[in-house]
Amino acid sequence: MNETEENAKEIANHHVYHFFKRVTDIVISAIALIVLSPLILILAIIVFAQDGHSPFYRQVRIGLHGKPFRMYKFRSMIYNADKILEKDPKLYKKYVDNGFKLPEGEDPRITKIGAFLRKTSLDEIPQFLNILIGEMSLVGPRPIVKKELVEYGDRLEEFLSVKPGALGLWQATGRSNIGYPERCDVELQYVENASYWYDIKIFCACCISILKKDGAF
Repeated sequence: MNETEENAKEIANHHVYHFFKRVTDIVISAIALIVLSPLILILAIIVFAQDGHSPFYRQVRIGLHGKPFRMYKFRSMIYNADKILEKDPKLYKKYVDNGFKLPEGEDPRITKIGAFLRKTSLDEIPQFLNILIGEMSLVGPRPIVKKELVEYGDRLEEFLSVKPGALGLWQATGRSNIGYPERCDVELQYVENASYWYDIKIFCACCISILKKDGAF
């Protein structure tokens, strides 16, 4: 097989992979939203009841090829938590220095209900909507905020070459226990080895990690 034929085969495999990946995303996210709709309603009522504000949180994340999108989650923090963080220089510095998150137990913005939602990963359920409409995939690198782009340096284009995922190698290997720059290496390891069977392996590993509550806070 010459180089041209090899390239053609590689392109064909790439298209087949992404076709089945997208079909899987649509089927699983649609089923999940239907099956989990009673739970979604219950959690929405509980979160709303704590302070009367929207139970959902939409944050701008960076998607495929650098396109911004709004990622959905159940709100696990007090209302206007982002603005409160930015107005506290000391807290914000700790947030940046700690890999764009605050150490476990040190984020005063997280509500009691929110802490439970994070620990159980129930706050991530609304992302099935992002998956269904094609902004995210079930498996892929975790979508980051704009300020985190600098962490990928000259590898940023490679990182943004795939659709972000609700589950990924980072979550499967410890989530918040792994900070930058190690996180970059983990996420790019997925990009370099992405395949349908690799996605299945990561999905199963993430399910185990979620049940064990590894790095969830």
